[in-house]
Amino acid sequence: MSLAVPATDEVLEPEPDDRSAPDPQSPRRFRLLRAALRTAEGRVGAGLLLLVTAVACAGPTVARHTPEEFVARPFAPPSAALPFGADNLGRDVLARFLAGGRTLLLLAVCATVIGVAIGVTVGLLAGTSRTWRGDALVNLTDLVLVFPQIVLALLFLSLLGPQLWLLAILVGITHVPRVARVVRVYTADVVQRDFVASARALGVSRPRILFGEILPNVTAPILVEIGLGLAFSAALIGTLSFLGFGIQPPAADWGLMINENQTGLTVQPWGVLLPTIAIAVITVGANLLTDAIARASGTSTILGDQV
Repeated sequence: MSLAVPATDEVLEPEPDDRSAPDPQSPRRFRLLRAALRTAEGRVGAGLLLLVTAVACAGPTVARHTPEEFVARPFAPPSAALPFGADNLGRDVLARFLAGGRTLLLLAVCATVIGVAIGVTVGLLAGTSRTWRGDALVNLTDLVLVFPQIVLALLFLSLLGPQLWLLAILVGITHVPRVARVVRVYTADVVQRDFVASARALGVSRPRILFGEILPNVTAPILVEIGLGLAFSAALIGTLSFLGFGIQPPAADWGLMINENQTGLTVQPWGVLLPTIAIAVITVGANLLTDAIARASGTSTILGDQV
């Protein structure tokens, strides 16, 4: 007697592992960030940036003294009441350090957003133009490179005064030429693909093609430029504040702290060391995270050849 096997239309398949399978609906930029954070350098870079951001944002709420309060003699050494001593006027170094990073980070972020926004727009327009106008747009931004960035910023700040909004704009403008050139190269490659030709054939408007079709496909180099811009902006704004063209006393600022306490570096170095270390941590963290994003997107070697 033979055994009959019942017919069935069901096919047993292994259940997909949702933990490792990427979400196809997830935007590419978020996939890049997740891939970058899986690497050691990406996690270290993000951790350093989060640490400095937490210090800048939450620091003033945990300080024992106000940044302008005189609590000891000038350049007093560290003690139980003052863990990092006093500055040149007898104010708490730790309190001024905790209160001095918020404005610098805010200005660095604003400058990066301004520079990347203008550079991306110029790069998209130049990359989709097949006439002399594309070269003219990029060459126009290169006028910024005629003057060194810090000299250009000092020129306008000397004429118009140390205004914070002007500082953010001037630092942001220094990013435009580099961002425009990088985005133009990638846009010129994307614009030749079939989906862009299809959008044009369907009569889609140029702004929608630029920002709806092309821009999402060049997010990898843009994320890299954002990281580089943040590191450069923080260093340049700190330098300008050190020279007296940023936040003015008696307000607390990391660059200003270095300037105020440099005369007592050999006596009480913490007023210089703390802000210097914080600015260095921002630069190192942004560079590590940027490099991880570039490696995850496969753009690290390409950027090196085209910038």
